[in-house]
Amino acid sequence: MNFQTIPIIRIFDIQKAKEFYLDYLGMNLDWEHRFEEGFPLYMQVSKGNLVFHLSEHSGDGTPGSKLFVNVDKIQQLFSELEQKDYMYCNPALESAPWGGECFTITDPFSNKILFSGKQNT
Repeated sequence: MNFQTIPIIRIFDIQKAKEFYLDYLGMNLDWEHRFEEGFPLYMQVSKGNLVFHLSEHSGDGTPGSKLFVNVDKIQQLFSELEQKDYMYCNPALESAPWGGECFTITDPFSNKILFSGKQNT
């Protein structure tokens, strides 16, 4: 039995969400959905097997949430982000209390993503 968790992240501005998740994090836009013109947007972004749903819908996710993401090449991801020209994030690579390294970034909607180079055991 295999499982995949896909967090739903609340967003309030499509342009800022795309600038952060697509341009800064380097994720791909997989699809977008609206029930009709003028309705809130719901979209999927991904990078490898990391998948997020971003939603303008009230009640989908809570601003200020924190996501824990294990990544096998933490140094590579950190270097990619460090080279980007995104004025709202300046992550620092730190030693994780559980071993390995980690860094945290905050999206434009106060959601935090903690990238960890070693699984939390």
